[in-house]
Amino acid sequence: MQYTGARILIESLIEQGVDTVFGYPGGAVLFIYDELYKHRDRIRHVLTSHEQHAAHAADGYARSTGKVGVCIATSGPGATNLVTGIATAYMDSVPIVAITGNVATNLLGKDSFQEVDIAGITMPITKHNWIVKDVRDLAEVVREAFIVAASGRPGPVLIDIPKDVTAAVCEWTPRSQHVPEEHQSPVALARAARLSARSKRSTFTEEDITAAVQLITQAKRPFIYAGGGVHIADAATELRAFVERLNAPVALSLMGKGAIPHDHPLNTGMIGMHGSVASNKAIQKADLVIAIGARFSDRVVSRADKFAPSAKILHIDIDPAEINKNIRSEQWIIGDVKVVLQSLLEQLPERMESDWNGDVAELKKIVPEAHSRPVPLHPRFIMEEVARRLGPEVIVATDVGQHQMWAAQFYPINKSRSFLTSGGLGTMGCGMGLALGAKRAHPDRSVVLFTGDGSFRMNCGELATSANYHLPILIVILNNRVLGMVRQWQTLFYDERYAETTLDRPPDFVKLAEAYSAHGYRAEDEKSFVAALEKALKNISDGHTALIEAIIDMDEQVLPMVPGGKAIDEQIL
Repeated sequence: MQYTGARILIESLIEQGVDTVFGYPGGAVLFIYDELYKHRDRIRHVLTSHEQHAAHAADGYARSTGKVGVCIATSGPGATNLVTGIATAYMDSVPIVAITGNVATNLLGKDSFQEVDIAGITMPITKHNWIVKDVRDLAEVVREAFIVAASGRPGPVLIDIPKDVTAAVCEWTPRSQHVPEEHQSPVALARAARLSARSKRSTFTEEDITAAVQLITQAKRPFIYAGGGVHIADAATELRAFVERLNAPVALSLMGKGAIPHDHPLNTGMIGMHGSVASNKAIQKADLVIAIGARFSDRVVSRADKFAPSAKILHIDIDPAEINKNIRSEQWIIGDVKVVLQSLLEQLPERMESDWNGDVAELKKIVPEAHSRPVPLHPRFIMEEVARRLGPEVIVATDVGQHQMWAAQFYPINKSRSFLTSGGLGTMGCGMGLALGAKRAHPDRSVVLFTGDGSFRMNCGELATSANYHLPILIVILNNRVLGMVRQWQTLFYDERYAETTLDRPPDFVKLAEAYSAHGYRAEDEKSFVAALEKALKNISDGHTALIEAIIDMDEQVLPMVPGGKAIDEQIL
């Protein structure tokens, strides 16, 4: 079949099972958008208000489903607007395929109008990227891109397509039709060889499992630290079985939230800078730390030379680059977390005993007074009330800041892939895109976005996307009129010099919501919040986005907190 490059791209996306792409058109991608229009009954395009949020929406789609998300932007500024979203996905190992247009091949490198070397710009924040200069290579590039994005440790990739390539015509053969090797191009054969080699890479051995089992069975106080790799590997069931087999406490990183139920008796909560007392003190008492799908980030470890000082480290991760990068390990197993845990469970005793003797249960009773501070409207009340009304099937998205940490501390997530947030990059403004992507992927599930007044200013234009595509989302703005997390640091460490962190400025968020055809409510105490939530949920059920501006104390702090340079158990309570 003779197709244009634009048609080949669309057919190749559909071939990969893509049902939705998020994007924004421009001159360099007009042929692509023309084909999207012609085939809108086969693949849906969601027009965001800004390219950055197209990337965040593809990210939210991918995080909540485990599938590859797709976004499209035009050349030049359209492509560069994707960069923050691509970097956000890269830091959190989220598989997305970013497609950018570029100027025609004969104009590349000539500083042409809206030309930018997006492949060069994104090289450090993608697993791989391609510039397709020959239409005959396009289908194979797309196929390889999806494999690279989703395989091993997932992550974003980018395909840059000059405009003349989208207009050029060549033969397209569906993947389902076998093409003899003698009829394949050298480029296609080379890619096939690379993919075959990737699929045959060995990971762990039986000896690795046996050595790990020996280390585990010798431990008296094992402690499990689980991260986002558990979600990526779809290994929540195996993690729970492993935790219960060892009868060991388990702490979750921010990205690991939901990997084991919030109310599981062995779950000590989040670990790290704003982690629970139980998690941070227990890991310091452990004689074995088993890290599963986690990377020992600085926000977890804090001071590396004082981290888990009495413990041996067993590190389980699919990416060999993470082994011994931040913390030295006694042993490690490189492989898919789900498969590794299954292999360990086959060799471990049916049930193990430990010497924790209720120590962790006592530590879990230590809670900062700030968690129940008598104020008109407390973040904990907001989180728990929303959770009570929305039930266990909800998907929670957040922006970045104090509200993000309160959601991580207080919102009872019990299901995998149900807590969407920027962990590695800490991207203020990502939340609305994450929520839209998740709602598009799960139209029958409730989606709530917790955000701050600082973050929401960065993404409020996406209310138009929510309204236009009938993607009803509950938005809760925890409005303290300041950049809360930065103010907290200024209070604790900068002698209360509040440089540029007071947001005494518009907009009126309730009126803003109404301007975008959403419903807006303001709450200043528990009673008014409950009333606003009742009305908002009625709006959601009617298919409309609803926003609640919850007014909280500007000096409310996220506690516990580990100050910079301190050991993980030296917490401000």
